[in-house]
Amino acid sequence: MRHMRLAKREITDKARICEIVETCQVLRIGVVDDEGMFIVPVNYGYTWDEDAALPRFYIHSAREGRKADAFRSQGDAGMPVALELDQDRGTIAGSYSCAYSRSYASIMAAGRVREVADEDERQHALKLIMAHAAPEAPTSFTPEGVARVAIFRIDVDHLTAKERQMKV
Repeated sequence: MRHMRLAKREITDKARICEIVETCQVLRIGVVDDEGMFIVPVNYGYTWDEDAALPRFYIHSAREGRKADAFRSQGDAGMPVALELDQDRGTIAGSYSCAYSRSYASIMAAGRVREVADEDERQHALKLIMAHAAPEAPTSFTPEGVARVAIFRIDVDHLTAKERQMKV
């Protein structure tokens, strides 16, 4: 595994990484299918058990389409994917044009995505997605509504996080 080039920006504290996962709202998933590479932004729910080294993400999707087809293409083995989450914290002003930069926190990860077939896990995933996207919203799902969506789970194999803080 490659080491982060600027180790001073690396975040290794699980609590700080959890904060980034919690405050981001868009998970970008990179995948390769028969048509080539693509990136899809999705909203998500997640679990990160206290004793787990890495999080598990859940997303929902239409049952048909390129994303669903790609995610299902490897069956139970799961489709390898790359993940990205980020917080834009603003412009860092410089004394000349090329000295300007951005303040940010970001997570890069890799894992495997698999479709969730178990009905209890599907319901749990939808609740997690709603709790993350709209924590105050009431949640109830009709059987017809649940049947219309595909639910996918991403088991993370590797994760790095880093940040560039604003200059003080």
